[in-house]
Amino acid sequence: MTSDGWMRRFLATDASNSALLMQRLVLGVVFFPHGAQKVLGWYGGLGFSGTMDAFTDVMHVPAPIAFLVIIGEFFGSLLLVLGLATRLAAFGITVIMLGAIATVHAPMGFFMNWLGTKQGEGFEYHVLALGLSAALMIWGGGRYSIDSQLAKSAAR
Repeated sequence: MTSDGWMRRFLATDASNSALLMQRLVLGVVFFPHGAQKVLGWYGGLGFSGTMDAFTDVMHVPAPIAFLVIIGEFFGSLLLVLGLATRLAAFGITVIMLGAIATVHAPMGFFMNWLGTKQGEGFEYHVLALGLSAALMIWGGGRYSIDSQLAKSAAR
């Protein structure tokens, strides 16, 4: 496959699909505060250096992986809202969610900690994010995505 063909496939989406638009916006809007906590310190977050320290010193996550998680949540959420590099952003969220389940949330079980009786949260939220991400990786960003506009330009 030529580089043009690969790029068209990467950007391809059904530009009339409103369901993908909704999935993309919901996932991006939900992830933005998480990324903003990690990068900017908003919403009670630690900011970039505090989050890096927490990941590397407390959780013993290698620094390159911690960096990718932080930028993946922040910039991935923005890319999803814009519909730019939708598949890449959704893939990043997928990897982050799988990592969060494997390293933190699996021992807590499936359900969220609604009653505050457990030491942490289960992974049901992560499964929902994985479902949204999977659809976006397969079908792209849908209606009003920058990807669809770039795909049109690449086709010319």
